[in-house]
Amino acid sequence: MTRILTASVLACSALGAHAACGDTPGDGVDWTGCTKERLVLTGASLQNAKFDRAVLPGMNFSSANLSGSSFQSAEFNRTSFRGANLEKTRFEKAVAVRANFSGARFGAVSLEKVEFLRANLSGAQLVGANLTKGDFKRSNFSQADLTNALLRYANISRANFSGAKLAGADLGNAFTLNTNFSGVDLSAAKGLTQEQVDAACGDAKTRLPAKLKRPGSWPCTD
Repeated sequence: MTRILTASVLACSALGAHAACGDTPGDGVDWTGCTKERLVLTGASLQNAKFDRAVLPGMNFSSANLSGSSFQSAEFNRTSFRGANLEKTRFEKAVAVRANFSGARFGAVSLEKVEFLRANLSGAQLVGANLTKGDFKRSNFSQADLTNALLRYANISRANFSGAKLAGADLGNAFTLNTNFSGVDLSAAKGLTQEQVDAACGDAKTRLPAKLKRPGSWPCTD
């Protein structure tokens, strides 16, 4: 495992009672409230680790095993979780800009009230995930599996769901301004209203619930 350790990487503040920011990364490590920058942990085993309230810009967790870990209220701008195992991981109220979760395996995790702006979640496995009240503005969910996911009150404006799976997903009160549903089968989605459909965009392959109508003009221009 390759690691890049600099003075900025080792800078940390132990806000948690048991946090030890200088501890070697591994299963069960507690970096609660710590600051770690640009640390490469590709393929690392970090099961049941604690990153609550941590600041983790530019980190690389690609293909890492983070199952059972916690990132509640953490900040990780431009951090990569590409292809990572994130099953049973908690992200409530986490904040990230341009984070990369492409191909990550979330499973039925909690992403409630997160702020993932311009995040890359393409091809991610989010079956049964809870995205309630999350802010995913301009994020990329193309080809992601969101079967039975909860998106109630989520902000998915200008997000790209082209080719995603949304069967059984609950979109009740989600904000769908210019949301791209090109090629998406929404026929089994829950909570979707005509107003949401009119605000979004799609194409000829987009399927809607039986009681909803395709708008006369429905271009995806952004």
